[in-house]
Amino acid sequence: MSAFDAFDLYNTLFLDIETVPGQPDFEHLNEELQELWGVKARSILRRPAGEEVEFDELVETYGDRAGIYSEFGKIVCISVGFLTKQPGSAEPLLRLKSYYNHVEASLLDDFSELLTRHFNAPEKFALCGHNIKEFDIPYICRRMLINQLPLPKMIDIAGRKPWETKHLLDTLEMWKFGDIKNYTSLRLLAAVFDIPSPKDDMDGADVAGVYWEERDLDRISTYCEKDVLATAQLFLRMKRLPLLRSDQVVVVR
Repeated sequence: MSAFDAFDLYNTLFLDIETVPGQPDFEHLNEELQELWGVKARSILRRPAGEEVEFDELVETYGDRAGIYSEFGKIVCISVGFLTKQPGSAEPLLRLKSYYNHVEASLLDDFSELLTRHFNAPEKFALCGHNIKEFDIPYICRRMLINQLPLPKMIDIAGRKPWETKHLLDTLEMWKFGDIKNYTSLRLLAAVFDIPSPKDDMDGADVAGVYWEERDLDRISTYCEKDVLATAQLFLRMKRLPLLRSDQVVVVR
């Protein structure tokens, strides 16, 4: 069976996360983490062993890149979307909701409760996202462990075989069709499939600044919800189904 048809469309939870550096800047790290970021920065900058990384480079790479590494970053928002059937209509309704908090453990706990209460059967439900297998799910799992939270059944996948994680539907992987060297952004696929761009307010690179400088979680959650909507629209396109209209999308607060 094709991955596009493996799960009921109405049993699929679409999701996306937004991450930022764990501290406002490099100088807020403790001494050990500063040293360890130096090791990471040397790898990022592809410096040979023994070559020093300048302080300004440590500061710059931390601000630009720390958020994508779960050991140095944190999650500030998880947005989800779920298709439901409308009474008296054959057209689906997408309900969007965001979990966001300055206290990472709180939003992770809320998200965990959602999975445990409503999506606790991997054989029945699916999680769908763009690059979800390489980024979102591993990041969530690692941050849950760091925050000493139990892993919900849907994402407790450490050591699992590929056929045991079929409930993780990755639109990036689906688009590869076996082309392991290929990476295609959600924004590009949205353009190719004539889906409104999710990047009309800011881009992923802007999230850290919006968070640490403006502390604007509402703006970040709105941006994250647009990515979830774009992912759901992409999945519908891949199944050759009509796109959702604006009146078929509801944000739940």
